[in-house]
Amino acid sequence: MLVDGKWADAWQPVQAADAKGGFVRQISSFRCWVTPDGAAGPTGQGGFRAESGRYHLYAALVCPWATRVLIARKLKRLEDVVSVAIVEPALTDQGWRFGDGLGADRDTVNGATYLHELYSRADPHFTGRATVPALWDRERRTIVNNESADLVRMFNSGFGVLADDAIDLYPEDSRAGIDALNDEVYPSLNNGVYRAGFAITQAAYDEAFTGVFAMLDALERRLADGAGPYLFGDRLTEADIRVFVTLARFDPAYHGQFKCNLRRIADYPRLSAYLARLIGLPAFRETFSLDHIKRGYYSIKALNPTGVVPLGPELPWAHGR
Repeated sequence: MLVDGKWADAWQPVQAADAKGGFVRQISSFRCWVTPDGAAGPTGQGGFRAESGRYHLYAALVCPWATRVLIARKLKRLEDVVSVAIVEPALTDQGWRFGDGLGADRDTVNGATYLHELYSRADPHFTGRATVPALWDRERRTIVNNESADLVRMFNSGFGVLADDAIDLYPEDSRAGIDALNDEVYPSLNNGVYRAGFAITQAAYDEAFTGVFAMLDALERRLADGAGPYLFGDRLTEADIRVFVTLARFDPAYHGQFKCNLRRIADYPRLSAYLARLIGLPAFRETFSLDHIKRGYYSIKALNPTGVVPLGPELPWAHGR
């Protein structure tokens, strides 16, 4: 991790725990917004006007938080507006690294070898882990935002006419429902699998494990026959993106590596059909890499010191990907 802007120690998945021994996620540090006119967004300072070619997204195909943003970028047809660099799938002792193999990219914007170098450039006194996603501003030479929830909404509406308005991931008449579902899904499922996998006490693990499967059961019920192809009927929203990225990693990573092994997604017929519908959409299919997911999660030395990557599982919903 970085301490006062300097690399100080080997990368570790857990940097903080609560009184029960539960995993505590690092709070995102950069919270400014790109807006159509450059005005300040819901958080942070203004000055980040939507412009084509100005912003560069650093992401990882293994990371569910980064993949949320990659999906939104494609759905809003911002590929030619916001460039992207994908880091290597396996975490190194210095965290995320750029490369030119295994579907990873070199950092052609800043010439960095490791992502943490960009955090030090953005804030010479930064302390913490360098995480993806991170949106870089070429003009001001800084990180605009590294919070995936912000970035999904930013890509949905912050780029104005530069984005495709055919789809609205956060429609006004469904916002209360989307926010309410997000508030349930995040602690119990999106972050719940991490709370199970990185728990350092049995009590913390048990609590997280129970929450994960309670949420999966609830989502299976929500997708009852006739309820619509998506979580909010016929409309694809950010809630679907949030759920998809966790479900897609569940059987190949969370079920085994994170000890979330009561059931697989393959054991949920409606969730499996839901995944098949979403992976049929180019934005979801083209940002899903089973190879990166397995290489990345099984590179976590604290959980898998040998580094052996499993050959399975088969994912029928992914059509052999």
